[in-house]
Amino acid sequence: MRIRRLGWAGLEIEAEGGVAVVDLFEDVGWMAQFVGEPRGALPSPEHEGAVDVALVTHLHSDHTDPDAIARALGPDGVLLRPERARGLGAETVALEVAERGLARHGIAQRVVAPWETVELGPFALSAVPAVDGLGDPQVSWVIAAEGRRILHAGDTLYHGSWWLIAGRHGPLDAVFLPANGAVLDFPNRQPASPVPADMDPAQAAAAAHVLQAGVAVPIHYDALHHPPAYAQVDDPAGDFVAAASELGVATRVLGVGETLELAPREGVAAG
Repeated sequence: MRIRRLGWAGLEIEAEGGVAVVDLFEDVGWMAQFVGEPRGALPSPEHEGAVDVALVTHLHSDHTDPDAIARALGPDGVLLRPERARGLGAETVALEVAERGLARHGIAQRVVAPWETVELGPFALSAVPAVDGLGDPQVSWVIAAEGRRILHAGDTLYHGSWWLIAGRHGPLDAVFLPANGAVLDFPNRQPASPVPADMDPAQAAAAAHVLQAGVAVPIHYDALHHPPAYAQVDDPAGDFVAAASELGVATRVLGVGETLELAPREGVAAG
């Protein structure tokens, strides 16, 4: 399995016989007024136009970019996603732009519930519990292929399902965890909370420890930072590595476009 970091929370995953992307994001769109324009490159997948499956953890614009997904997917490609949000007006405004964009492109979609597994090509793709900091539907993804398993955790808060995930889907060779501890001040979520809306570096390190990860990789940091509306901690990756080291967790910091290679494990089924 070859995993390429696409920037922010995006990943491109190659296995023999298939390509997947997770939380593909190239254009923050309407959310720029709150989170600012992305800083640095947000590269397209190397296999643009030939991706077999796109996964999204939730439908905020920095995790679901319909235009980028439409360009990435091949003719028979499909999007796996969590359930649609229920609510009216300001309650779902952060999700409707992505919903409309996916519909406009005619992207084939499948809703996957927590603990459900979908097998596509070389991949076994399992939605697992996650908790969105704004109260919107979210899942994390366990992605298995070639006898390897990884976890992509979107921008979840710390929660109590790490033990279940490890027990049901371990061992996890690599975990990709949000680490920027972003504090938000959005007009549709008032009064603003001083508590981060995703994991901070220490919480992400603790999650990696509980998950008994082979290696932990920080994601979801630096590309967006726009105080006071969206403010990350000072050094997400550095603080994550330090906190993980104290817990005995191996880490790898991937620059945008860099890859993590996991050699196939012989004699182990994908799922």
